[in-house]
Amino acid sequence: MKLIPLLATATLLSAGAASAQTVFTASSWVGPTHTLSMAQKSWCDLLEKESAGRMKCNILPKSVAAAPGTFDAVRDGLADISYTVDGYTPGRFVFTQLAEFPFLGDSALATSVAYQHLYAKHFAPLGEHRGVKVLAVFTHGPGIIFNSKQPVKTLDDATKLKFRIGGGNINELSKLMGFNTTLKPAPDSFELLSTGVMDGTFFPDESIASFKLNMIKHATTFPGGLYNTSFVFMMNPAKYNALSAQDKAVVDKISGEVATRIFGEGWDKVDAASRELQKTQGVARIQADDSFIKAVAAKQAELEDKWAAAAAAKGLKDPKAVLAEFRAEIKKVK
Repeated sequence: MKLIPLLATATLLSAGAASAQTVFTASSWVGPTHTLSMAQKSWCDLLEKESAGRMKCNILPKSVAAAPGTFDAVRDGLADISYTVDGYTPGRFVFTQLAEFPFLGDSALATSVAYQHLYAKHFAPLGEHRGVKVLAVFTHGPGIIFNSKQPVKTLDDATKLKFRIGGGNINELSKLMGFNTTLKPAPDSFELLSTGVMDGTFFPDESIASFKLNMIKHATTFPGGLYNTSFVFMMNPAKYNALSAQDKAVVDKISGEVATRIFGEGWDKVDAASRELQKTQGVARIQADDSFIKAVAAKQAELEDKWAAAAAAKGLKDPKAVLAEFRAEIKKVK
């Protein structure tokens, strides 16, 4: 007499288990239309598709932490998925500075994919991002000097202005170059520039459009960029470890280069769109003169020696060879 109700209950429980869904909270510290947010959403959409709906993201309407605190927020489970700039916490990450050097290339996709290859091969085994599950690493497009005051063609021109910078290698390079800079997260740029606290900012092209920096009137480019910025896209490790083997395999499948390409391709697209917008905004674009480029190269050589020593001290074998491999890899990426 009790057999049928018991079978019915078991059937219901089985159906419930089959339809159970893992929901990841995803946090972004820039607006929902920024390429970083859009790329994260694209990855989340791919996650849902590849898992046949077993996994999905709940994209939070507001960031759980400011950009510099995001790594720890994901580590501690305040969000399951997010990304951050390694250089927003100076001194914390050493290996990642490899992706921030000048003159690396003119495409976010190329530098990002090459960086992901080098990261997986050389850096991931050394565990510098311990505390999170790294989904991918990537960079933005080539860094440019933007300002609202005057053309900047020479080093002397640059030293007359005040700039916001985002940290990482460019922070150290700026000190050696004698630039007047202040380390602030990207979302602070509009207020800093519109109030005149800063005269300019170091950014990729994308940011002029994304942060609506309509006060910018001058851009100074460098072959391959004045700098790059290293990002890490990450997941809370406890959330990942709680997944079934099947679902872990899905996450792993769309991590690494797959995720990196989503971010890199998105960045190249908005860089190009922003360059068109800058034309309508009247931004005058020039390249730094040869003496300025040579001065950057000379100071950067000092920083690369310093980086190589620090990376070797943390266990990286032959850092200069790794850097040469990275530059060669960038040229191979299609």
